[in-house]
Amino acid sequence: MEYGKEMARLAWQALDEKKGEDIQIIDIREISIMADYFLIATGSSDNQVRALVENVEETLYKAGYSVKQREGYQAGNWVLLDFGDIIVHIFDKENRLFYNLERIWRDGKIINAEEL
Repeated sequence: MEYGKEMARLAWQALDEKKGEDIQIIDIREISIMADYFLIATGSSDNQVRALVENVEETLYKAGYSVKQREGYQAGNWVLLDFGDIIVHIFDKENRLFYNLERIWRDGKIINAEEL
């Protein structure tokens, strides 16, 4: 089994469950060695960003995957969760537009959740 794909599927479900907005999955296996997938989502407030983070961490933890690094949780406007095979970025709306990771990683393949 490909762990990255399973982790990405679980993270997507956790983001969707807490009403994350505009959830994008970018397959970066062919262009980077840092991870297999990036997941990018938006929360409508600092509290929702934190709720999304906590749900992703809990869901993956229950499946046996632990976060290797978490950045930005206190500020609540861009949180990065590094699980090794996947990296989850959760933004508030303003920072998502500003950083535009989809543009930066446009060489990756955007996939939908059904492909996981």
